[in-house]
Amino acid sequence: MHNIAVIRLLDEQLLCYPPGAGEQPLPLDSAEAFKSLRDSVAGNRWSLCFAAPAAAIRLLTLDVAAEEKKHLAQSLPFTLEEQVAEDIDGLHFAMAPLERLHYGVAICQHECMLAWQEQLAALDGITHWVPETLLLPWQAGEWCLLLEGERAIVRSGACAGFGCERELLPLLLEAALREGSPDSVVIYGSDQAADCELLPQALREKVQWRRGNLCSALLLVDSLPPLNLNQGPYAARLPLQRWWREWRLVASVLAAVFCLQLLATWLEYRSLADENLRLRAAREASYRQAYPQGAVVDPEKQLQRQLDAMRGTGGGSGFVPLLDRVGKVLAGEPGTRLASLNYTDRGGEMRMNIVASDYESVERIRAGINASGLNATMESSNAQGDGVRARIRVEGRG
Repeated sequence: MHNIAVIRLLDEQLLCYPPGAGEQPLPLDSAEAFKSLRDSVAGNRWSLCFAAPAAAIRLLTLDVAAEEKKHLAQSLPFTLEEQVAEDIDGLHFAMAPLERLHYGVAICQHECMLAWQEQLAALDGITHWVPETLLLPWQAGEWCLLLEGERAIVRSGACAGFGCERELLPLLLEAALREGSPDSVVIYGSDQAADCELLPQALREKVQWRRGNLCSALLLVDSLPPLNLNQGPYAARLPLQRWWREWRLVASVLAAVFCLQLLATWLEYRSLADENLRLRAAREASYRQAYPQGAVVDPEKQLQRQLDAMRGTGGGSGFVPLLDRVGKVLAGEPGTRLASLNYTDRGGEMRMNIVASDYESVERIRAGINASGLNATMESSNAQGDGVRARIRVEGRG
């Protein structure tokens, strides 16, 4: 298995089998050993795999109907309840598809899973927990045995095998033979004669004995088996606590900056709101200077409407154009003053009372207004002291 380091628990001691390991594994018996492993994992980009003890795991296969496949994860414990002696509440069930409707299943106690979690706490990132039985090389028609001291591990199928004490191996192999005999038996051990003596007579002629241990066997394994014990309540979770420990300082700084930004934004909003109120008050005060009476809803629009009304809308007949033309004529006649002025927007007419020095001045003013393009009509005139008072109606020409 390229770039996969196997972590194994043997006699309550964690061992590491690096990729391409030699004859012996590396013991993880100190803080320095764990640090060295973590450095190797980071530097060589290894993945970690935990080889769960074979003696604590039961392997079996299960065929399911197509309609059962969808809910198999929930129904699996109840499906296998009759095949286990213990209460299913105390057991952990893991599965993986071997074929379309053919599944491999591993069963172990929750106590074992929790104990292994505690023993592996110093190693982050082990997402694959594989029964060590399934780490032995295997092919169809072959059994593979690993004999290490007083322990024995047997793999007899894609998801079949067991772990036991060495002295129990002959009895268990006899039981396995009742389900079918292999074409060959591969044994990894240290004493060929003693190892072969453990096999039933029917298997001894099929033996291929090899000197070695799990290190040697792993050299022939290309990839991890699909069955992973980390399922259900033990499925890999995001390492939130580790991320919090690593990033809490940065997160605290970002939170402080965010709060300061919120405060600055709120203060700016308050300042702009106060300025808006001041501007609205100033605008209303300016409007009241021109129009003291009446309700103020939108001073700008109201003032614009008032100005539009005073200017008029066509033909130069508005108040301002009329006043402009008449004012120029009056300014050209010395000694003349405007006594009063009335303007009617509906008719576009302006009536004014003027005081001039004589009748000739009044007539010149009327003629001047007519000459400016307006119609000026004398409505009345009479002597007033040393001058003449006249009333003139002015309107635009249609």
